[in-house]
Amino acid sequence: MKNIIGYNSFLKIEPINKGWSNDKKYYIETTEGRKLLLRVADISHYSRKKAEFEMMKQLATLGVPMSQPLDFGTCDKGKKVYSLLTWCDGEDAEVVLPRLTETEQYELGVNSGNILRLIHSIPAPKGQEAWSSRFNRKTSYKIEKYKACGIKFSGDDKIINYIENNRYLLSDRPQCYQHGDYHVGNMIIAPDNTLSIIDFNRQDFGDPWEEFNRIVWSATVSPHFATGQLNGYFGSKPPSEFFELLAFYISSNTLSSIYWAIPFGEKEIVTMKNQAKDVLSWFDKMNKPIPTWYIEDFDIQTMSQ
Repeated sequence: MKNIIGYNSFLKIEPINKGWSNDKKYYIETTEGRKLLLRVADISHYSRKKAEFEMMKQLATLGVPMSQPLDFGTCDKGKKVYSLLTWCDGEDAEVVLPRLTETEQYELGVNSGNILRLIHSIPAPKGQEAWSSRFNRKTSYKIEKYKACGIKFSGDDKIINYIENNRYLLSDRPQCYQHGDYHVGNMIIAPDNTLSIIDFNRQDFGDPWEEFNRIVWSATVSPHFATGQLNGYFGSKPPSEFFELLAFYISSNTLSSIYWAIPFGEKEIVTMKNQAKDVLSWFDKMNKPIPTWYIEDFDIQTMSQ
């Protein structure tokens, strides 16, 4: 770390051992009392990490509440690439939300939807492959890999049939910048109940509605938060075509989560099989596109009184 600008001011360096990223992460406190986040990756990821850092700079100028990018470069005699960011004070949203009232959960969800709409204001680069061809190819790969992985869950035929019967929904979809892993596990709630977004290392470009494929994690923790996120993003109840695509994207993710979990052991496999069971329940075995966790009659005005 000695090659990192400002290293001499690092008073405390603590490893962060959570999350699924391959980056090594450290909590830093400086002699000036600043709190920072340091992310370090192998130099082979230089181009990707540079692009990630540059996009974070662009997001910061838009006013997205997040770890502010400070410095980017190489360290460890050129063997590593690092990003230095400001630290977001608070606790993980998935920990805080259950302690809050339903109205507070909903309001934070609305806020997260507003933030996501801001993130999606960055357009995809020109010349991007058409979304329908790209994601249909990706979906076919997921189906094939799931069928070959050796682990199955009850009702997988319902999921696969829904995908096959609704591929047409991918036609003519717009594309924009995506956070890539937008759910309560990558959100921080400060003591004053303000929300910040972290971990942009899975960023991508694609259909803005695909970004909601991780909302399963948020809905499990707080249906009110997940409902608020959708209403905040759209400014009202989402259109019916959104829910049809939401079911499609969640179905696709449900299949890939099974074989993704295998290298991590039985615990993760069980978690993903249970999530698949939840998905089938939420969508009534894929017969109803509006998930049961979406609270259609929730009136925030009434709840606030």
